[in-house]
Amino acid sequence: MDEYEFAKERYERVFNLLEEHHKWFSEALTLIASENVPSEAVKEAIVTDFMSRYAEGWPGDRVYAGCKYIDEVELIAIELGKKLFDAEHVDVRPIAGVTANLSVYTAFTEPGDTIISLAIPNGGHITYGKKELGGTAGAVRGLNVENFPFDSEEMNIDVDKTKALIEKMKKEGKKPKMVVFGGSLFLFPHPLKELAPYLKAEDIYIMYDGAHVLGLIAGGEFQKPLEEGADVMTGSTHKTLPGPQGGVIVSFDKYSEKLKNAVFPSNVSNHHLHHVAGKAIAFAEMLAFGKQYAKDIIRNAQKLAGALAEKGFKVLGEKNGYTKSHQVVIDVWHLGGGGVVEKELEQANIIVNRNLIPGDIKSGKHFKNPGGIRMGVQEITRLGMGPSEMDEIADILYRTLLKKEDKEAIKKRVKELKARFSKVRYAFDSKRDAYEYIKIRLK
Repeated sequence: MDEYEFAKERYERVFNLLEEHHKWFSEALTLIASENVPSEAVKEAIVTDFMSRYAEGWPGDRVYAGCKYIDEVELIAIELGKKLFDAEHVDVRPIAGVTANLSVYTAFTEPGDTIISLAIPNGGHITYGKKELGGTAGAVRGLNVENFPFDSEEMNIDVDKTKALIEKMKKEGKKPKMVVFGGSLFLFPHPLKELAPYLKAEDIYIMYDGAHVLGLIAGGEFQKPLEEGADVMTGSTHKTLPGPQGGVIVSFDKYSEKLKNAVFPSNVSNHHLHHVAGKAIAFAEMLAFGKQYAKDIIRNAQKLAGALAEKGFKVLGEKNGYTKSHQVVIDVWHLGGGGVVEKELEQANIIVNRNLIPGDIKSGKHFKNPGGIRMGVQEITRLGMGPSEMDEIADILYRTLLKKEDKEAIKKRVKELKARFSKVRYAFDSKRDAYEYIKIRLK
């Protein structure tokens, strides 16, 4: 096989794999808590010529020419973001939630400073992890990381113990520069209101990582971080907020210049302009439809969690009603662990992710096969599924994991369920199937 034939064979294989993936996901229960399905309008925005262009800097103050329309689109995205989050400052340039978080560290901390955040088994994200874990805060920014005291029964930060920790750190000359609320395993609103007065009195910056719950916040649900005392909120634009993959920073005018300079030139060069266009479209959709979407997500998550508990699953957060977000988390150690269960479900076209849960590290468990699995209902909610489908999904999981029924029979049932929900809801335009493979190449 010569080079042309080799290249052409691989070229065609990539497109075949892409089409196979679309077909698979159209027939699968997509329950990854960090994903969503964008509208056809968002997809249209991100395949435009914007994907090929550069626009370093802020609208109206670019390093490149040719930005006349790019600037207008970015300013619309900013305008929509300000309205959506009731914010004075919005920056849509971060290309991921990771970049947004690193930009905030750059703006508010110096290497060697200390921050407090959640430990990963308690819901913390690797972006505010310790250096020895390869976490962004420690390994990239050079921050010392302490962890919030956590109440695993409440599935939340312990307010009194947090104050006691900070007082102890002060006496040791290690007063934190910033605390980071938010997480990637995130069932309940964090006690921001309760801790903000104390933290502000101590001149400690407050960051809120809203990556997972950004769409819920945009819809007026879960909590209101800026109103409750956060100095800055970061987020991902592709989880409960159903836009293109990317990040956003939301804050106040008094921090705007500091934050803008921390994004560019510190952490972002060109900022994926086609995704900025997609963010503008997603923000508009959320302004129009987000309130109902957020309510429906939380309703579905609570329904699924309750139904799973009734089936005998060990659902976390029982004391407070299992969840007030899009997430449902199950302890599956007695079923072989999260890694085993993740693979078992995938064989039945049920897509979830394994997840560390409180107590895992202390008991010697590893992220490759942790104690839990995490599920999110935001994607299936966007397809129009409601409470009755949550009951059906709970039964499917019960038959797969507890009854050990035939995987092919389960897969057939999943396919039939998914076929009833093929269009994106909560959007201005929804004529194509949600997972339709859209060909641009002409034959």
